[in-house]
Amino acid sequence: MLAREGNMKIVDASDSSLLLGFGDAISPTLHSRVISLFHALQARNHPGIRNLHPGYSSLLIDFDPLQLDHKGLAALVEQMADHPGPSIAGESVVTIPVCYDAELGPDLPDIAVKAGIASEEVIRLHSSAEYLVCFLGFTPGFAYLGGMPETLHTPRLPTPRKTVAAGSVGIAGSQTGIYPVSSPGGWRLIGRTPLRMFNPESRPPTLLQPGDRVKFTPIHRRAFDELAAREWA
Repeated sequence: MLAREGNMKIVDASDSSLLLGFGDAISPTLHSRVISLFHALQARNHPGIRNLHPGYSSLLIDFDPLQLDHKGLAALVEQMADHPGPSIAGESVVTIPVCYDAELGPDLPDIAVKAGIASEEVIRLHSSAEYLVCFLGFTPGFAYLGGMPETLHTPRLPTPRKTVAAGSVGIAGSQTGIYPVSSPGGWRLIGRTPLRMFNPESRPPTLLQPGDRVKFTPIHRRAFDELAAREWA
């Protein structure tokens, strides 16, 4: 394991992967460093780098051992960390329409009760914030969004649902997120977007990328149904 100034640590995670750690906390400052290096490595487009997996305060790099080794990749990362290029993280702001209808967001009243506010205030707070896509995980295209107002922080459900519809918008702890495909899940559901968050035929297949900024816009049920019919046709 290598440690460098600024607390970045480089760890051999496997025979063909390297883990970069920037700290143990969840903070915008640390995540900014992760996303900055993530975008820089993407732009470098090194043929030996297979995949990049950013986290809250870490970046996992999968590489082709026929083209790179741990030492060579570590040297490349050190060089790029010492001479960072211009950051492009956070330049893209994606607006996501959300219907906070009772049928589509069955846990919204519960969150309102726990927070001691009206359901309308939950909607206002949730849709007034600007969120950061910290990373993608859990299922393809599931974006973990940071920056949710503290009033809305709510634990996950004690028992996960067996099925959560694609497009469902949920809350878990201090995070909000969007289920890109139908799957089991324990996040508290407050609404649903008609947009298709993951499409394997698109390039890229995910609507959101790490480092993007997200704004939610409330829409009525009729608009949701019309948009969903076109989006999923």
